[in-house]
Amino acid sequence: MSDINITIIDRKGEAHRVAAPTDMNMNLMEVIRSFELASEGTIGICGGMAMCASCQCYMLNYEHLLPEKSYEEEDMLDQAFFVQDNSRLSCQIPIKEELEGLEVKIAPVTP
Repeated sequence: MSDINITIIDRKGEAHRVAAPTDMNMNLMEVIRSFELASEGTIGICGGMAMCASCQCYMLNYEHLLPEKSYEEEDMLDQAFFVQDNSRLSCQIPIKEELEGLEVKIAPVTP
């Protein structure tokens, strides 16, 4: 099994360094959920289909290594709250070895 280290800042501002597996075809939203870094029912509500923006995160580094935003992701972010230039839907970020050291902050809960 191959893991990468990712730092995830939760909605309370606490940083968590986690080991995310690269060999399980997971995305960042699934990693956040598996480590219970967001309250149940507040992240990944649509199940990772880019249809709710509950998994919005701010990419603090490595933006250039991420896949381009799909039309669906762009459309969802256009409708979301608290969007910043570095906003991405974590369900659209696959866990890959080149993301070793990725740092993200989970966006606030939608009002």
